Amino acid sequence: MYRQGDVLILPVAEDAVPPSVRGLPPAPRDGRGRMVLALGEATGHAHALSAPGALLRVPDPLTPDHLHLPSGGRLVHEEHAAITLPKGWYRVIRQREYVPGAVRVVAD
Repeated sequence: MYRQGDVLILPVAEDAVPPSVRGLPPAPRDGRGRMVLALGEATGHAHALSAPGALLRVPDPLTPDHLHLPSGGRLVHEEHAAITLPKGWYRVIRQREYVPGAVRVVAD
């Protein structure tokens, strides 16, 4: 298990990745070619990887994303220490918070 700020990254076995997730198109990379797991709305800082692989994202922001790193990668953020992730599949969970009447992803 890995955590960088409000992003939790859990390794998952390849056979545990649902077929519905495998069929998703990869999320687009940013202008620098990075897979951005979370972008700070206030600062513009990003939890991002510049590695081969794919970020598979469903439209619902409360549903975890999946990340496939066939050769591993390095997760960086301007305000946190970098994290080296070994090759494999991961579930990416954004921290959530309760506000009266709703649950939302924490704004960075």
